[in-house]
Amino acid sequence: MKTGIVILNYNDYESTKKMIDKIKNYKSLNHIVIVDNNSSDDSYEKLQKLKTDNIYVIKTDENKGYAYGNNYGIRYLTKNYKIDNIIISNPDIIVEEKVIKELIKDLKENKDISIIAPLIKQNGEEANGWRIPTFKDELLSNINYVHRWARKKMFYPKTDDKLQKVEVVSGCFFMIRKSDFEQIGYFDEGTFLYYEENIISYKLKGLNKNVYVDNELSVIHNESVSVDKSINSIKKYKILKTSQKYFQKKYVKANIFKIFLLRMFYYISLFIAYMIYLISRIKKKI
Repeated sequence: MKTGIVILNYNDYESTKKMIDKIKNYKSLNHIVIVDNNSSDDSYEKLQKLKTDNIYVIKTDENKGYAYGNNYGIRYLTKNYKIDNIIISNPDIIVEEKVIKELIKDLKENKDISIIAPLIKQNGEEANGWRIPTFKDELLSNINYVHRWARKKMFYPKTDDKLQKVEVVSGCFFMIRKSDFEQIGYFDEGTFLYYEENIISYKLKGLNKNVYVDNELSVIHNESVSVDKSINSIKKYKILKTSQKYFQKKYVKANIFKIFLLRMFYYISLFIAYMIYLISRIKKKI
């Protein structure tokens, strides 16, 4: 089974180079596509030096977000090369080749699996996947302090099984069958950032396709390195909630009243976040 990987870069050349230096000789990777998402620094020029016979560096015409940038790389990959599996990865991932080999083996031996992912290790914790959020989950996630409890409740407890069925896995690193990815139209470019995984899983579930985690494998994620460099916390929160609204309206088909409730709690939480941010800035100056 031939496998290609798409790595999306935005103003984060150092992380991307570090990852490429590690994976460039992996025999399990037939093609490596680096997509520069129209960086505002000199990332693209520097990335050109990483090109080899199986490492390609391309650039989007503008930064339209995570989904658009990844789709740009996926279309380049599938148009030019014959592959069976696609890995989507952040540049701030540390992955050993044995992990990729085992994920390929999982897909080869289990025809009912569309997406397979390792455990994600970040911030001293280990995550293995979560449920597609219900409206109640979304509402609770818009309430300050309650949102942490609500989010944690959505994650699956790890089982002793090698392969554990879940509904959603992290978009920072996963492998998907190319044929299934094509069937759902790749990523939905209606979001700029966040909710991409929920949307993919929602569409796959509608086609009775399955998502699994291999509990015997793991990668390390240096969470949000590139995102934190270019987007402050308040702006990230606004983008997150815009994607939440999009997901609820387009996929869950939430009615006007539910959307109103979501937005009301969102604006309340945003006001509190602004206050906390301003207080922290004042304390720093003092």
